[in-house]
Amino acid sequence: MTEEFGSTDDFYAHAIERVQRIMIVISIALLVTAQIYFGWRITLGVALGSVISYVNFHWLKKVVAGVADLAAQTATAASARSIVVRFLVRYFLMALLGFVILTFSPQSVYGFFAGLLVTAAALLVEAAYEAYSAVGSH
Repeated sequence: MTEEFGSTDDFYAHAIERVQRIMIVISIALLVTAQIYFGWRITLGVALGSVISYVNFHWLKKVVAGVADLAAQTATAASARSIVVRFLVRYFLMALLGFVILTFSPQSVYGFFAGLLVTAAALLVEAAYEAYSAVGSH
């Protein structure tokens, strides 16, 4: 682990970047699998769910960074309010897109939910990689 990144701190500092790359790889694998086995409607749902999952993860990263900044300094009410608004807008947009997909094609909803799980799958892969790296370094 330390040979590749130089130190343990460097290793964990790159975790978010690794998760984002893993999300892309899992999304591509899901898209190919969905197209081969389920057709274009499910594939469309997977694509939209994967994009929402990736964007949601990116926005969540920004919200967490904003909250950390607020905790580190005295915050104004406006900046705290904007963080909460961004947090809530994420879920509103996901619900709206889910409704649109359900209206367009009920079959696509299955793919949409599968795409939304990309973040969870990527986090599991990252956790397994970190556990393997920790065990392998001893």
